[in-house]
Amino acid sequence: MSCGEFDLIARYFTRDRASRKDVQLSIGDDCALMTLAENQQLAVSTDTLVCGIHFLPGIDPADLGYKALAVNLSDLAAMGATPAWLSLAITLPEVQEPWLAEFSRSMFELADYYSVQLVGGDTTKGPLSLTLTVFGQVPYGKALTRSGAHPGDWIYVTGTPGDSAAGLAILQQRLQVSDPETRAYLLQRHLRPSPRILVGQALAGIASSCLDLSDGLASDLRHILKRSHCGARVELDKLPYSPALRSVTDLEQAQAWALAGGEDYELCFTVPEVNRLRLDTALANLGVSYSCIGQITAQDGRLEFIRDGEVQALDLHGFDHFGG
Repeated sequence: MSCGEFDLIARYFTRDRASRKDVQLSIGDDCALMTLAENQQLAVSTDTLVCGIHFLPGIDPADLGYKALAVNLSDLAAMGATPAWLSLAITLPEVQEPWLAEFSRSMFELADYYSVQLVGGDTTKGPLSLTLTVFGQVPYGKALTRSGAHPGDWIYVTGTPGDSAAGLAILQQRLQVSDPETRAYLLQRHLRPSPRILVGQALAGIASSCLDLSDGLASDLRHILKRSHCGARVELDKLPYSPALRSVTDLEQAQAWALAGGEDYELCFTVPEVNRLRLDTALANLGVSYSCIGQITAQDGRLEFIRDGEVQALDLHGFDHFGG
């Protein structure tokens, strides 16, 4: 290594200015000390990203720095939490200072946008991997969870699931896209997802359940069904697709990517009938599209896909770290 651990931390991950007044002690001691605001609960999420599993070897370090934080912030969005603090553990095969400079610059740009302060972490030598823990605050008793859906609630999704899978297919050279704007859009959707923080906060008191889409819409929706002891009917004709996605593939492939592609980091949530008008008002000025794609049923654990009133048999498999 061209520089030691503490020099690496000081050079790329320690900043002269403290960005948050609720951080009493940050990088440089055995622990960080932060103060939780009054009447707030602490929301904590950890994600590990391993080279070759969660991102491709040779990924641009700026894209990796952004995405590593964005996917963690998406978990906070799903709970309706406000991001606050971040811990980063990074394992590197070797220290390449230009790589670290770009990685940290991009990560801090996103952190600054959401007023997130890096308060600690660790560095070591080994195969490239990242473990990030994000901390957020949510008003006491107001967190969105996966367990509140009830029969009759409507199922919504933000954005256009499937774009990220198309972007990955481009990177893996499984999909050829000649139009530069379409190609750039789909790559951006995969490499730089937008955490739906403001949407999650706006859903407080409106949505009955919520989660973010990491493994695929079909797979992730099942988590709500399991925790809420309900079923669901998804109307395939109501799935939202971006014009970019529809321009590069047929409907069958677009549907497969939307349902099982993964890494969309959109929000899937349920809303009681009585709250639907409030939902439209709450999201009207956020600049994020959202679509109603189905309804929760009383059939515990049963997920049905409907087209023209008929149940469709689909062979879908979302991402599973330990799947066969």
